Amino acid sequence: MPSAIVVRQAGGPEVLALAPVDRPEPGPGQLLVKVAAAGVNFIETYQRSGAYPVEHPFTPGAEAAGTVEALGADTEGFGVGDHVAFAEGSGTYAEYALVDADRALPVPDGVDLETAAALPLQGMTAHYLINSTFEVRPEHAVLVHAGAGGVGLLITQLIKAKGARVIATVSTAEKEELARSAGADEVLRYDGFADAARALTDGTGVDVVYDGVGKDTFDESLRALRIRGTLVLYGAASGPVPPLELQRLNSGGSLFVTRPTLVHHLLTPEERRWRSEELFGAVVAGHLEVRIGARYPLADAARAHEDLQGRRTTGKVLLVP
Repeated sequence: MPSAIVVRQAGGPEVLALAPVDRPEPGPGQLLVKVAAAGVNFIETYQRSGAYPVEHPFTPGAEAAGTVEALGADTEGFGVGDHVAFAEGSGTYAEYALVDADRALPVPDGVDLETAAALPLQGMTAHYLINSTFEVRPEHAVLVHAGAGGVGLLITQLIKAKGARVIATVSTAEKEELARSAGADEVLRYDGFADAARALTDGTGVDVVYDGVGKDTFDESLRALRIRGTLVLYGAASGPVPPLELQRLNSGGSLFVTRPTLVHHLLTPEERRWRSEELFGAVVAGHLEVRIGARYPLADAARAHEDLQGRRTTGKVLLVP
């Protein structure tokens, strides 16, 4: 009997328990995938803890890559044995998972399944942030928080490919080295980063801040912006941002703040294909490096959550059944 992580009540990482489960059966329009690796993401820590309500029992995870083992009806275009990845599945902390065929991403030759598992959620997030939420151009100065994180490393490489300037923030010397290896032009620590970013831009401020940290960085992120600059808040690793007095945007220089999410940037098959094909194409061409910072056996999902929340990881965190 296959295994999966089953959460029976909200709580700390200890509630992530490995248990035997029935193998799922694909319904119409679904693929059954034998999971080679599953992505671990902050949203699953929120679901596990109860910060985001879910029905119990449940198996966390939406992102994975693996091999198609069975097909439901109306899954034209896929066959048993195909390699697929996805960021919009369910129950991926498991040996087997289901995904709707129209949300499965074909994995091209030349991309191994662990790399494929590490790319969809963070890669497509980075893609929409710099192409759709705020379209980065060569003349822009961009501040990227958590520059050694999974999104940070990918977004830095993609921004540099556009010819723009990247100022990254990190917490340690080791993470600074990773951010620089991804192409960051300057790397700052978090203390006093707004003043430092303004100094690096001759007092003007940056055009856009990509902030996945949240509460601990939000105020200074606003202060780092130029007149009519944009703060893109796409995560809250340090906790949710307190309510914002909108007059602050006026006094800061007619600023813009937005809180996007991936699901609203994958509204059509064409949009999903555009983002995934550009990302996988960049990997195959050797223009985009996907860093897998940590791999954990499926049974060690609790430790993976502890390390992710403790900011002890870099790059992508994977569970390997």
